[in-house]
Amino acid sequence: MPQRARSGPPQAPPPPSGAARLMAALLVLAALAGAVWWLWLRPAEVPAPAPQAGAPAPAAAPAEPVASAPAEPALHHPVDALGEADTQLPPLAQSDAAVRQALEGLLGAQQAAAWLQLDGFVHRAVATVDNLARPQASARLWPVQPAPGRFAVDGPADAQTQTIAADNAGRYRAFVALAESVPLDAAVTLYARLYPLLQSAYEELGYPGRYFNDRLVAVLDHLLATPEAAQPLAVQLTRVEGEVASTRPWVRYEFADPKLQALSSGQKMLLRMGPDNARRLKAVMTALRARVATGVR
Repeated sequence: MPQRARSGPPQAPPPPSGAARLMAALLVLAALAGAVWWLWLRPAEVPAPAPQAGAPAPAAAPAEPVASAPAEPALHHPVDALGEADTQLPPLAQSDAAVRQALEGLLGAQQAAAWLQLDGFVHRAVATVDNLARPQASARLWPVQPAPGRFAVDGPADAQTQTIAADNAGRYRAFVALAESVPLDAAVTLYARLYPLLQSAYEELGYPGRYFNDRLVAVLDHLLATPEAAQPLAVQLTRVEGEVASTRPWVRYEFADPKLQALSSGQKMLLRMGPDNARRLKAVMTALRARVATGVR
């Protein structure tokens, strides 16, 4: 008997206007591993802990020097090229009320409460964007509320592998429509205005001296490089040892192909949402990258 479950996300809101557009731009990225993630597969592995505030980011292993060609300086993407920052912003620790007002102006109070974790949203959004290129995206940092609904698969329940149900893609189109509705030029201008909050959150995440917009561009490039995979995608339940049976086995699916399972959290998410939705979101991300990548060495 094939396993099925259908549960649609909230309907896409009307196109945003005013200061709330900036938060719509964040949703394009942060909600990639948030609003839709709760309706797809969730990883069975224990997520890696986020860096503690004030702790330095893990140092990357130094590359072997090339004698014939000195290394180029890293590409930096300064936000001041996008617009002026708002010098009257409240401190990050006191910014929840202003951010909440912007989000409620975008979605309406009811929709904002249904979609989002409004407390500490800037922290959550920055952490989630950072985690999209990592193996796991910690659930406690997602900027969205848990959503009901089960991941649907096709195939006998006792089969070793099953396939992602083709009609799963329909459950995510409201979110894709939300991402496509964002007026990106206005959103990026407001992104620059509110950037000090995002930068503060990124440094508190454990990256002092690092630049959030550089990380944003790098994550966009990483997601745009997500490979295409033959459909339908095969998945399997992970084995969980213990005396107590899981009451929610649908959260324990992983890709049967080890190469796909080894992808980052964001890349796996794009594969799970279906090729058409992934193509549409990649188009939005391409347009966003063209605006935020200012490229100065």
